[in-house]
Amino acid sequence: MSKTYISLALRRLVTERANDQCEYCRLPANLSFFPHELDHIIAEKHGGQTISENLALTCWRCNRHKGSDLGSFDLHTKEFCFLFNPRTQSWSEHFSLSHHHIEGLTPEGRTTVKLLQLNTSERIAERKRLTP
Repeated sequence: MSKTYISLALRRLVTERANDQCEYCRLPANLSFFPHELDHIIAEKHGGQTISENLALTCWRCNRHKGSDLGSFDLHTKEFCFLFNPRTQSWSEHFSLSHHHIEGLTPEGRTTVKLLQLNTSERIAERKRLTP
């Protein structure tokens, strides 16, 4: 599948709206080794469109782990749950940051933490280095 063209104006809008940080793990783009990327929240293969309402700014790690997934199983409820959607949901309602760990507060938050591997030792070390 070929990549869909995303205009510079649309890239700028998504980046500014995200305050230039990953919308999943909150890593600032200027502190990332690799450039942040635009992710289709609902992948094109699932019918997602290339419009601002379906695009999120992501770090390369979050984007690679998410891929085209829409959800997974919540470890607590054992039920299928959609991933956190940065366009329709508030980060602070689904996550909290505690001692460099991102905690999932809801099924969507827990599922996203697990699937995107937000608390690997590398990612925790990265947050420690970035926090004064």
